[in-house]
Amino acid sequence: MRRGSFFALVSVLALPALVLFAAPEVKRPEIRPTVPTADRSAGNRVFLEHANLLRKAETDSFMVLVGDVMFTKGPMIMRCDSAHYFAETESMDAFGNVSMEQGDTLFVYADELNFDGITEIATLYADPGKKVQLINRDVMLETDVFVYDLGIDLGYYEVGGTLTDPSNTLTSLKGEYVPSTKEANFYVDVHLNSRNSTDTLNIFSDTLYYNTNTHIAELLSPSTVINARGTIYTSYGIYDTDSNRSTLYNRSTIVTNGGQTLTGDTIFYDRGTGIGEAFGKVEAADSAHKAAIFGDYGYYNEFADSTFVTGHAEMRHYGDPDTLYLHARYMQSFRHIDSTLIAADTVAGTPEWTRFDTTHIAVAYPRVRFYRRDMQGICDSMRFTEADTMLRMFVSPIVWSEDRQIFGNIIELHLNDSTIDTATLPDQGFTAQHIEGDHYNQLSGKKMIATFEDGQMRRLDIDGNVEIIMYPEEADSTINKMVNAQSSFLLAMFKGQTTELIKMWPETTGAATPLFLAKKSNFFLPKFKWFEGMRPTDRFDIFTIPQAMEELMRTAQRPTPQQPAQAAQRASKAKALKKD
Repeated sequence: MRRGSFFALVSVLALPALVLFAAPEVKRPEIRPTVPTADRSAGNRVFLEHANLLRKAETDSFMVLVGDVMFTKGPMIMRCDSAHYFAETESMDAFGNVSMEQGDTLFVYADELNFDGITEIATLYADPGKKVQLINRDVMLETDVFVYDLGIDLGYYEVGGTLTDPSNTLTSLKGEYVPSTKEANFYVDVHLNSRNSTDTLNIFSDTLYYNTNTHIAELLSPSTVINARGTIYTSYGIYDTDSNRSTLYNRSTIVTNGGQTLTGDTIFYDRGTGIGEAFGKVEAADSAHKAAIFGDYGYYNEFADSTFVTGHAEMRHYGDPDTLYLHARYMQSFRHIDSTLIAADTVAGTPEWTRFDTTHIAVAYPRVRFYRRDMQGICDSMRFTEADTMLRMFVSPIVWSEDRQIFGNIIELHLNDSTIDTATLPDQGFTAQHIEGDHYNQLSGKKMIATFEDGQMRRLDIDGNVEIIMYPEEADSTINKMVNAQSSFLLAMFKGQTTELIKMWPETTGAATPLFLAKKSNFFLPKFKWFEGMRPTDRFDIFTIPQAMEELMRTAQRPTPQQPAQAAQRASKAKALKKD
């Protein structure tokens, strides 16, 4: 005989009367029991309220109740077709159309019930092809075998079950449910699926806490959350299935369908707005662009396709053949839309229309430092535009490649698969190459365009105010003279460390001086500076800001003589507007 437990069942306070009526008699083997009057609120006892027939043999330890059987235990009512009742322990086995109800909120339906009056544990069974059903207002739990501990108000199953509420359906191999608090715990092969026809939310886990009142799920083991726009991976998180807001811990990851990922020790994510905030060892990666940004804090807007990272911030671009490592205090990427008005074509009859061009922009500021094996650089701010693959460096930008250094007011680097093919200095440019000792090849001009091949400078074009100091090699690779010249235009060709060609026009002035006659004061052009001490030496050195670099950036950002007057004018205008 199966034994179990149930919510709140039976005890018979008027037990002696029942036994008296049930005493075996040859002439009266069956009797119709009468229900004695008793205080139903006295204790948590089981009362037999109704039965059509009662049988009791002297050799039996239980009574047999048949027909419209009803028991009460506190506010709980149990009904069945027949029952075996053990009066001494207030236990029972109930059969056929078993139901339990408490007020108008809690109902349980089964085919068989075993109740242990000592432990107050009830076990409910369903016949093959049917399910035990627990209904708690708008919540339904279905399983083959349901166990309920009345003492602690906890029901559970271990043979697979399904819980359904207006928002979600949850299935698992094992589960627990507390009707009074509407709290549920699910274990092993847990699956939460949204019942919203416009939603595709699916949560898979092995340990999940859920509240059927708030519809909030707490994920307590490695879990996967899948929706139409992406996937969440977490080992501990809280997910509000109504608002689609989540708080994720223990190094969780959000992956969008576009290939972007956001990883952090703690993440707050609002699926409705597409906004996520991450804290601690943040990583925002974009597989489509072969890039990743790292930091201590990150902000991501999925709909605006924008990312912001700060705190030990680092960007990595996984190019071929090398990776570029870049650091700044703040890094940001976002989608930018340009509109172009297309004039009407009166001949063809085409109406006026607007074309929208979308591109991605990434900015880094301030105190930018980057390192790649074949190239290093510094500046105070940097801007990369995807449309033209142009990296623009502002405020004292400097770029090194092997023993060459380029600097100017602005440097524009054109990238081809993360490899520089041209460097343009539109507003004053200076390039220097260390030869030996105090000797440097130097080129200066108003505008400078350098072309690179395989990471090395191949060609240099200078437009306006050309000045050079060169140390040409002799046939035996020695240098014994210095060339100093000035012109309007220059074309130089290089091969490795060797200068193959220098062409200057239309007019050139200058001289070639033997080294033993050259004065050291003439070794350098007026704008010459060598910034080797600021150069990043490896991927980790990008996080170290030398004092010399700090001073260089501060000096470059100081106001020019015209700026204070302009600032004063703006301040005066703002004051006047405020007064009005």
